[in-house]
Amino acid sequence: MFVNPSGVTVLTRENSNLPGLARMDGQYAPALLIGLAAPCVGSFAGLVADRLPSGSPTVAGRSRCASCEARLRWHELVPIVSWLAQRGRCRRCGAAIGWAALVAELAALAVALWVLLALPERAWLPALALGWSLLLLSLIDLKSMLLPDRITLPLLAAGLASAALLAPERWSDHALGAAIGFGSLAVLALLYEKTRGRTGLGGGDAKLFAAIGAWIGWAGLPSALLIAGIAGIAHAFIQGRGRLSGGERIPFGPALALGGWIVWLHGPLAWR
Repeated sequence: MFVNPSGVTVLTRENSNLPGLARMDGQYAPALLIGLAAPCVGSFAGLVADRLPSGSPTVAGRSRCASCEARLRWHELVPIVSWLAQRGRCRRCGAAIGWAALVAELAALAVALWVLLALPERAWLPALALGWSLLLLSLIDLKSMLLPDRITLPLLAAGLASAALLAPERWSDHALGAAIGFGSLAVLALLYEKTRGRTGLGGGDAKLFAAIGAWIGWAGLPSALLIAGIAGIAHAFIQGRGRLSGGERIPFGPALALGGWIVWLHGPLAWR
């Protein structure tokens, strides 16, 4: 048996009847379906990240070129393939599509492959729900510096529900993780604002960390925050082209998402 970082007990590939991608026992269909669906999920996540902050319809609106407003046909919307075939440009006006769409599709595929390789089949669906939700929140935060409640709060509820279904004996650890996750960043944000006179962390960051705590439990929070801190510093260093500026704002949501994702899959950091 294997207890993952969130405290959820799952079966390992070595000793279970639910093998992962390395030994599917002829049952390739679920993994193949997930692999094909992943870029589509990434494409939709990129669309939502573009439209949600501005209040534009995310489902009803037709996809258009951002430059010439031409409607895109179905063969121009095939994830990854269309971008490569068009060399990242609109067929009509030649304007650059940008790398964001391709990166979102590849990132969703990477999340899916990571899950298929790291976890047994029993844990695939909750892991994909977590990974793709964190990807969506990261894309939104990178583009708009926002972490919408309509995504973070359902993610928190899903973490508690997942723990209740897979490891009910550890549910209290996950509920405590949600409370500590929110409280720790909320207090940190308040202390920063009192000492520096400006906002350092937004309320969305605290709610996202609460959602992460619901998934990984209270014991995984220090490791997730450490990974997030290192990732955030690296992001600021790269964005500042080798210089760190105390007054420059950077989105912290992607760093928190990375920390929570790694800890949920592989467990808290530990000295050996």
